[in-house]
Amino acid sequence: MRRSLYEADHDDFRVAFRAFLVKEVVPYREEWERAGRVPREVFTKAGASGFLGMDVPEEFGGGGVPDFRFQAVVSEEVMAQGVSAAGLGMTLHNDICVPYLLAYCTDEQKKRWLPGITSGEKIAAIAMTEPGTGSDLASITTTARREADHYVVDGAKTFITNGLNADLVITVVKTDPTQRHKGISLLMLERGMDGFERGRKLDKIGQHAQDTAELSFSGVRVPADNLLGPNEGEGFAQLVTNLPRERLSIAVAGVAAARAALSWTLEYVRERTAFGTPIGSFQNSRFALAELETEIDIVEHYVDDCVRALNVDELTAVDAAKAKYWATELQGRAVDRCLQLFGGYGYVSEYPIARAFCDARVTRIYGGTTEIMKEVIGRSLGV
Repeated sequence: MRRSLYEADHDDFRVAFRAFLVKEVVPYREEWERAGRVPREVFTKAGASGFLGMDVPEEFGGGGVPDFRFQAVVSEEVMAQGVSAAGLGMTLHNDICVPYLLAYCTDEQKKRWLPGITSGEKIAAIAMTEPGTGSDLASITTTARREADHYVVDGAKTFITNGLNADLVITVVKTDPTQRHKGISLLMLERGMDGFERGRKLDKIGQHAQDTAELSFSGVRVPADNLLGPNEGEGFAQLVTNLPRERLSIAVAGVAAARAALSWTLEYVRERTAFGTPIGSFQNSRFALAELETEIDIVEHYVDDCVRALNVDELTAVDAAKAKYWATELQGRAVDRCLQLFGGYGYVSEYPIARAFCDARVTRIYGGTTEIMKEVIGRSLGV
């Protein structure tokens, strides 16, 4: 079924961004995976080419176009080129961090931070998860104690994407430890603040080029002007408001990854022969591929509708949870089924399907696990 989500401007943007990936990212993928980190200059090159902060107002150096379809194009092309580990930091920077700054920053904060965000000179991250909390954000123990015109931050975070590269970290803290939800606030911590330390880069089974790291805070003095939002205690509501967009971003990438895996596999099974015939002509192969093509088409159209809903501020938390849950589960099934059709070559890391298999496993965990998504959906049913 023909997709109708995109218009000519998005198609032109896709061509330009694909060329950027082919020139600036794809040739270095293996080098960055060995290093475990994407060089900072990738962000500045992306910023100079107009691929960061597309929805940031032009006065701060952005594209001035609040249309999530451009972000969706970025995710789709990152997956199609097999560079999800290198591209994740960029999509987190654009899709997840920027909305917090646009929604909750004062004019003065926007002037301080957004120009660097859009140029790529300032890399963004968000620090929610802690070693002992997982999905239970209300139980975080990182505290921010007010002292005159500063907050003093103590605690630790883990599984932080862009953790080593980040200059600006939206940090979830407890400004009132006696409260659960109402005690949470968001503070912007900045590179170079005394007591703000980067821990080890986590050694993951996939996403090797992504600098997922631990962060620690020991008596970090953060100016009170770095609070996001006008009042303390609004952090949980801010997170809840922005989580649907985060989950949709993951869903877009998930179904795009499934589409990419199917594309690579179709090319392979048409060329690879067994018993004198292309393996794609076997009934088992055709049935497997037909199932994936059908499911990807169906999920793709649902996710496209969610993108349209987000653009008119109608995307609900429940619909985003459905998209994230089903798209990432599909991603897992697709890369597994496709890898099987590659046979032994599917287990060789130089093949994109092998890397996609390892990279896919985390998408059912971050941004809210599949189980949390089902809980969100289940509660909406009144059961």
